[in-house]
Amino acid sequence: MLSKNKIERISGRAPDELRNVSIKAGVIKNADGSALIEFGKNKIMAAVFGPKEVHPKHMMVSDRAIIKCRYHMMPFSTDTRKRPNISRREIEISKVIREAVEPAILMEDYPRTAIEIYIEILQSDGGSRCAAINAASTALADAGINMRDLVTACAAGKVDGQVVLDVDDTEDKTGEADMPIALLPNTGLITLFQLDGNLSKEEFDKALELAKTGCDKLYKLQRDALSEKYFDGKNGNKEE
Repeated sequence: MLSKNKIERISGRAPDELRNVSIKAGVIKNADGSALIEFGKNKIMAAVFGPKEVHPKHMMVSDRAIIKCRYHMMPFSTDTRKRPNISRREIEISKVIREAVEPAILMEDYPRTAIEIYIEILQSDGGSRCAAINAASTALADAGINMRDLVTACAAGKVDGQVVLDVDDTEDKTGEADMPIALLPNTGLITLFQLDGNLSKEEFDKALELAKTGCDKLYKLQRDALSEKYFDGKNGNKEE
């Protein structure tokens, strides 16, 4: 196991250890579904609206829903104040997240409608796209959208020559590789795979195994968040 090859990480974590993660469902009163994830120092809010009427009309598809996604970093979310205008990177990540969650949604159940996902990065600390996917998937389930499965995302990477789970911002800046994935846990279908950097075949296999293990842990947290709201007689954290 990788955990036997102990290395000194800046965070003090073991190679196969996630950052602290908490997920809460139903945190925004005026959204159809919502979730807040705290993933290490990342703080990310996702809100879902729909199914709803499509605007503009020409985007409507007769036999299924369309999915719209906006990923937005607040100006104060990073150490360096970000310009408020949406960036090319935010547009790209919006597309990545949409494509990661679409395979889980039974879009044919909602013809001629739109399902909108809004993601706000309140605080960023590396791995925000994976954290955002986990929040978006939980928010979709909270909205009652018919889904094949939740979508769970996690990354592995290479830092100081060793494969590690869940690279944070400091490690990402000095690391040699980062590999985020997203998948449907019950089928194993991978809906997102990216690799930034270089890995040997052995390192790739270890990284993929680690990322899948991280996804399993996050899937449980997603389910726990939904269970807490819907099956324990609690009303989540929705505002009254």
